[in-house]
Amino acid sequence: MSNPVASTYLIEIATTDFETTRLAVEGGAHRIELCASLSEGGVTPSYGTIRRCRETFSVSLYPIIRPRGGDFLYSDHEFAIMQQDVLLCKSLQCDGVVIGLLQRDGRIDKLRTAALVELAYPMGVTFHRAFDRCVDPGQALEELIEMGCERVLTSGQQPTAPEGADLIARLQQQADDRIIIMPGSGVRPENVVALAKQTGCVEFHSSLRSMVKSNMQFVHPAFANSTESYQNPAIDPEKVSLFIKELAGLSKA
Repeated sequence: MSNPVASTYLIEIATTDFETTRLAVEGGAHRIELCASLSEGGVTPSYGTIRRCRETFSVSLYPIIRPRGGDFLYSDHEFAIMQQDVLLCKSLQCDGVVIGLLQRDGRIDKLRTAALVELAYPMGVTFHRAFDRCVDPGQALEELIEMGCERVLTSGQQPTAPEGADLIARLQQQADDRIIIMPGSGVRPENVVALAKQTGCVEFHSSLRSMVKSNMQFVHPAFANSTESYQNPAIDPEKVSLFIKELAGLSKA
């Protein structure tokens, strides 16, 4: 399977706050999926976080529109929240949003997805890994193309993208340049080249999540071993840069 030149490869990093976004941008990330609570798979970040990131960074910014963790079956109230959050992102001049909605039977929620895509315009729309929980990925892909989504984030309906690489490759062939297939979950600098060769994909998604020790001087002894009290989310900019170097090397091979 042929691969395009390095300039067409793109690395999207999922970040969980302003600081991890800053670190991802420092490392050269081409696009940011801006989230809160990545430990829950990502939920919609606050207005203040989105605004500050938009004002500070020129990189392509795609906040996730997800009102809670858990499944992707949403109530009318939750859908109304999603609509308001899409409009908020548009008012802040984000480049796009990331959404994902399913019906009870595992099919794409076509009516609500189409409504959000229309509401988001002219922003781009990524359909996230709710896709990996749908009952028929081939049919779902055609529906998302018809609705005007610009990309699908997928691990090939497996826990990680390397495990789901065979399906990702089939989806890439089916897409036939009508929509972008972006592997995500378990994607790292050390496996991205193999994944690119196996799938033919040119966009890749990773969170590169890590933790760093807090700068707090006082540590309450009752909470000394508490991760949430004295460790903060982090991203190593060098690992982001390594993604780009690895894919640049692939294009020269």
